[in-house]
Amino acid sequence: MLDSSALAQWRRYWATPLIGLIGGYLASLTGWPLPWIIGSLLAVIAARCSGWLVTEVPGGRQTGQWLVASAIGLHFTSEVMGELLGHFGVILAGALATLLLSLIGIALLRRAGVDRATAFFASMPGGASEMVNLAQRHDAQVARVAAAHSLRLLLVVLLVPAIFTWSLPPVEPPPAAAVNGYWLAVLLPAGALLALLWGKLKQPNPWMLGPLTVCAAASVSFDLHIGLPNGLGQVGQWLIGCALGCHFDRAFFRSAPGFLARILLFSLLAMLSAALLAKGLGWLASEDQSSLMLGMMPGGITELCLTAEALQLSVALVTALQVLRLFLVMFLAEPLFRLWQRS
Repeated sequence: MLDSSALAQWRRYWATPLIGLIGGYLASLTGWPLPWIIGSLLAVIAARCSGWLVTEVPGGRQTGQWLVASAIGLHFTSEVMGELLGHFGVILAGALATLLLSLIGIALLRRAGVDRATAFFASMPGGASEMVNLAQRHDAQVARVAAAHSLRLLLVVLLVPAIFTWSLPPVEPPPAAAVNGYWLAVLLPAGALLALLWGKLKQPNPWMLGPLTVCAAASVSFDLHIGLPNGLGQVGQWLIGCALGCHFDRAFFRSAPGFLARILLFSLLAMLSAALLAKGLGWLASEDQSSLMLGMMPGGITELCLTAEALQLSVALVTALQVLRLFLVMFLAEPLFRLWQRS
């Protein structure tokens, strides 16, 4: 029997996956890009903004990330890793360039009178939960930092897949990768165990990076060329979309409208600047410009890697750029802020 608190919680989240399922199905009928993540996201936001404050299913986002990250990790092969290592200079340059785009946000927010700590940590590209923790440590306005990262992620999820899907020529989906139940029976639990361990060690984004690391390492080491069963990736997208939608309601969009408007402007400028930088970097290094653009977008590792997969771009290159920038943000954000404070 459920106790009263558990029953009350269940009543708040039982409808969330059903609302997301309806939204994902309707989006799939319209041909919208990444329909199961974007459709469920918009459906849950609509429900919450209407006053029905459904909440996130416990463990839903982590489960979705585990499935999606496992599928992304299986895209890595020995040939792909060789290419990535051969172009590491381009990947590092792209990650550093997008990190510098945070200066746009800092400048916009500082001109509006936002304090240093809030402007700095709200403008970092990625690592949302970690930036919120750092903001709290440095006496920033934590609610505004969280709102800034949530709004930027929402914009990236809604705009980037659609722009890339409709601006690139249509592609035929590749043949489905072979499914090996024996390997998956080992890799999926191993990825979950590593995620739990990394979570205990307070590492960033454990349910994305843990399964991705396990599956990529096994795929490269044993040259597997396998994938997840058909439909399992869509389940992961649906769970992630439902979880993302629970961050938004009418109160969110009404809070500090001037601050959110500047975050909106910064996010759009950062996406445009990232696209132009990627185009120039791709031309100089003779790399695929579309993959570089996707990899240099400010945040949303899971969603951008899924976009690369859907458009048959370099999933490994997009993943490498996003993951490297995440770690650069994690390790450089606080030292750089302290240096700025001393100056």
